[in-house]
Amino acid sequence: MDTVIVNGSLITGDGITFLEKASVRIRGTKIVDVTPYQATSSEGELIIDAGGSVVLPGIINAHAHGCIAGPSMPSGSLPLSTEDISYQRNRHLLSGTTTLLNVCGLATPDEIGSGALGPHALDVQISTAHTPSSIGAARVSDGSGLSTHHLSATIDDMLARGAKALGEAGGGQTLGGGAQDYRYVPQAIEQATGVTIHPKIARLFKEAVLGRRLDGAAAASNDGLEALLNQYALNGHLTAAQLRGIVVETVMPPVHLAMRGLSEIAAQSERFGMAAIFHNAAPTAATLVQLAEAYPRARMIAGHSNHPMFLPEEAVTTARLLKNRGVTIDVSTLDCITTRWRNGPENLDLLATEGLIDTLSTDYAGGDWDTILSAIQRMIAKKQMPAPRAVALATGNVAKAIPELAGDRGLIEKNKQADIVICDAHNLARVRHVIAKGRIVVENGRIL
Repeated sequence: MDTVIVNGSLITGDGITFLEKASVRIRGTKIVDVTPYQATSSEGELIIDAGGSVVLPGIINAHAHGCIAGPSMPSGSLPLSTEDISYQRNRHLLSGTTTLLNVCGLATPDEIGSGALGPHALDVQISTAHTPSSIGAARVSDGSGLSTHHLSATIDDMLARGAKALGEAGGGQTLGGGAQDYRYVPQAIEQATGVTIHPKIARLFKEAVLGRRLDGAAAASNDGLEALLNQYALNGHLTAAQLRGIVVETVMPPVHLAMRGLSEIAAQSERFGMAAIFHNAAPTAATLVQLAEAYPRARMIAGHSNHPMFLPEEAVTTARLLKNRGVTIDVSTLDCITTRWRNGPENLDLLATEGLIDTLSTDYAGGDWDTILSAIQRMIAKKQMPAPRAVALATGNVAKAIPELAGDRGLIEKNKQADIVICDAHNLARVRHVIAKGRIVVENGRIL
């Protein structure tokens, strides 16, 4: 039977259209009609009354981690547990995401639903970063989740088997990013001292030793490091020289290989004409600009362009340079919208205000990611952009950037896949119902 959504406002996902009252008719897995008024219904049809709500396309998250049973992160680390993967998938679905691209990069398509995971209403797909240097960087930084079939895989093979994009080229583990702050540097310091430090302190230590670009620029002197150690009550546990050694030995070994991996992924993107997602942060920004010029036919996406290693003005300057060279500018919620344990919203806010954002994702942030709709609600509430444009960042714009992933969805229009979210009209982050492939999968905030 048909499902008809009535009595709600509608944002179609094209970046422009808002209908005060509209109806959407679903038949099977497709949208078969959209009308700017309340449609009449027939006996036997399923009616969803969206009064007081806004109807949106299902969210498309094209930069996420932790949702498959294969090697996690660009470091090729061990997979999350089945329970944690299920938890991550459920969180995404309950927050309105119906399509997700897991960009750890070194898993294989058979690991999307392997083991005890089973089927899920969230449509999870994978990307591939199986180039020699990317695999080499993973093995140097961790590699504990990589087996022979991961190490022998190629991009040609992964694309033939259904990978939807290339990347993530580089990562926080291999390029001195967030994973070094919340995992590797704190672990190394705890192993050396027995003291647990907050990720924000780890980031301060990392940048004091290496600089924000990992090039030693503006690095602190030994006296400066001693002052930092004293400030955070570690002066009795570490000397400046010991701290310097820990940070360098933890962060730097995979960096050269990971940087070379960026070039390999860009070349493969131009070769295949496939979208490629890159780790965009202070250490990689200049390289990404050079690659955009060297590979003009590559379909580059600058991931998490609000990365905390950027100062706000640097994030804007980098985004402009890349955007002017045809690169898609993606920003990620990280934990900077409502959680704010490690990161704040300053970079995202400025990029939104300057009109530089093309797409919006979550990334991972150690599992503390905030929802995409919470970021969209923030942009609307702060008047950084109108609601249709904000919603398009995670729907129609993503479908245009990666049609291999979502070309048949992302818009509420006739013949598109019926992926639909029904949200509170006064706060889009409050999700009531989710429809995936024409089927109600979340009803009144509960997974069916």
